[in-house]
Amino acid sequence: MFRLPDLRSGTYEIEVTASGRPPLRREGLEVRAGLEARVEVVVPRLQSQRDEVTVTGSVFIAPEEIKSSGFLVTRQEVYKAAGALQDVSRYIQTLPGVAIGSNDFRNDIIVRGGSPLENLYIIDNIEIPNINAFANFASAGGTVSLLDAELIQDVTFLTGGYPAPYINRTSSVLQVAQREGDRESFHGRATLGFAGGGTIFEGPIRKGKGSWVVSARRSFLDLVTDDVGFGGVPILYTYNAKALYDLTPRDRIWAVSVSGTDEIRLGAREVPRPTEDEEVNNLDIRYDGWRTANGLNWQRLLGNSAAGLLGITHSRAKVGSQVRDLVRNGIRRPGEKLVDLVTRSPLIYSDDSREGETTLKYDLTWQAARLGKLQAGGSYKIFDINYNTRSPLGTLSPYTTERDVNPFDLRRSFRAYQSSGYTQLTRDVTRRLNLTVGGRLDGYDYLGRSRFSPRAGMSYRLTERLSWRASYGQYFQQPFFLFLSAFPQNRGLIPFRADHYVTGLTYVATPTLRITLEAYAKRYKDYPVSSQFPQLSLANAGDTFAVRDILFPMVSAGRGRVRGVEIFAEKKFTNQWFGQANFAWLRSRQAGLDGVLRPSVYDYPRVANFVGGYRLNAKWEFSTRAAYLAGRPFTPFREDVSRQQSRGIFDLTRVNAERLPDYLRVDIRADRTFTVRDKPLLVFIGVQNAFNRRNVGGIGWNRATNVQQQGEQLGLFPLVGLDWRF
Repeated sequence: MFRLPDLRSGTYEIEVTASGRPPLRREGLEVRAGLEARVEVVVPRLQSQRDEVTVTGSVFIAPEEIKSSGFLVTRQEVYKAAGALQDVSRYIQTLPGVAIGSNDFRNDIIVRGGSPLENLYIIDNIEIPNINAFANFASAGGTVSLLDAELIQDVTFLTGGYPAPYINRTSSVLQVAQREGDRESFHGRATLGFAGGGTIFEGPIRKGKGSWVVSARRSFLDLVTDDVGFGGVPILYTYNAKALYDLTPRDRIWAVSVSGTDEIRLGAREVPRPTEDEEVNNLDIRYDGWRTANGLNWQRLLGNSAAGLLGITHSRAKVGSQVRDLVRNGIRRPGEKLVDLVTRSPLIYSDDSREGETTLKYDLTWQAARLGKLQAGGSYKIFDINYNTRSPLGTLSPYTTERDVNPFDLRRSFRAYQSSGYTQLTRDVTRRLNLTVGGRLDGYDYLGRSRFSPRAGMSYRLTERLSWRASYGQYFQQPFFLFLSAFPQNRGLIPFRADHYVTGLTYVATPTLRITLEAYAKRYKDYPVSSQFPQLSLANAGDTFAVRDILFPMVSAGRGRVRGVEIFAEKKFTNQWFGQANFAWLRSRQAGLDGVLRPSVYDYPRVANFVGGYRLNAKWEFSTRAAYLAGRPFTPFREDVSRQQSRGIFDLTRVNAERLPDYLRVDIRADRTFTVRDKPLLVFIGVQNAFNRRNVGGIGWNRATNVQQQGEQLGLFPLVGLDWRF
């Protein structure tokens, strides 16, 4: 630990050098009057370590076992980027191969043509089913993240070919490392942004041997409006905390907690709004829920060349919701009060369920002098499930003219188990060639199945700056328990599989600038598909707030393929500017029970993103984001039949045969730093969709008006926020 006192306010660069190693640089470090700027630098792969050195975070260079499709994101990028709304998931949407979903108010992550249900989330060694608020079970997205961006140290995002230590998911891994608190003194800060207002407090534990940091936030939009554009307004509380303590120079423990409670009412309202013709207004939706994830980790250095990490984690979530159909028994009568309309409207879905997950895991890393880097570990999970979910009238499926299909009444409690183990070796074969070979074995107790997943990767240094990289892996994923439990037939599902093939070039032009070119292919097998509607695959159903629409009898008979090419240029933060731009081309095809490969609903043939920022001086900073997506496929309605039944009926001869208009959005943000009582106050203003482009999120059928309509995305949306440190 080093201290550099008596620095003048400004922006600095730190360079750390070691004999025979490339320098490590951290740029864009702000020093302000009255505050200390704290920087963590991790030294990668030294031949030996002194007892005083403890690994605590990540560096710009990815671990050597990650050969391809890896991105490192800093807190500053998430916190200050235009359009990110200080939400890690929304920033991830700007990276190569990631597309925005069909709703600007959700932060779904669609990676390389895969469903949002295929992503893994890890926070400080805690596997979390969902890091977002306003989410159902069998869901991975939401409206806003539970994580406070100010507590983030860095984010590792892997989009394909990831190594064996990561538990199976078929699309991506999002791993967040949270920073520790201040070891020297107690202080705090107040924040205000899209996710709400809150406070952060932090301080030392026992004379600097450890630290703690806590964050509490509450949304505020319900205080100023009852509709933010999608028929209601969310109410959200989030709580984040981390405590860390060095037991000895070789032993470190840390505890982490991420929690949130949320509620919202959508649809029914007394006073009509401009969105009155939207389908959401034909329903009365009431939702409340909470989720929490907590973990305790113990890291121990074993000699000079090995480290072990033991983790015990527990996550639990509750979802409660009721949905009433306001037009099923006739539209609103003249003079009828809203409460009377809701009372006579039938209940079409209710949920009062809980899911819990307890995990014991251990990971060992050994840097052997001759053998290379050896990693091994395993985990054991216990799932505690309690479902009380009903869809008494079934659903009005657009895939059939038959009404009210697949009613169910699920009231069941059970436990399930999952065990896994892995091993992996990374070593230099020659001076230029580095290989990683490994595999993992996962046992799915609830399904009575086990799967072995081989993984391999290589990196070949063509020149000092240019390298060729490639990776391969098999990835399996168990369908979510809600899918497995909704209908007896679904107990016969097996883990679905995706094979990843990735190759590409990486050019490091400067220590802060790199360019990558990657090509990839994904092959899906055994995907859950509808046994009633041959064209319908869960791979296309996606992540939705209306979870009842994606619950149906299934069989493991789906297949699919995705192919794509991505080019990515990244400039890390410097004293003046940062930026990243990427372009992706892909083709995504999925097949239902009929075996016909059709364009996936996530088939965006062209995706382009740009994110950049510029610091004008010590007081002013600007950032912008531009996103472009080629039109998403959709299935047109049979308008004659749809009008007869007053609901949308798909034309099954043209599944995903048409496309929406292209999507284009530009976001802008400006930051201004003031000094209040010798402490910095950051005030930012910005706009989402600065040119007010009316992007189309989808085509729907309004049952109240009995016409087809376009669902428009977010229009011009102003933002304001502040961050005051004290």
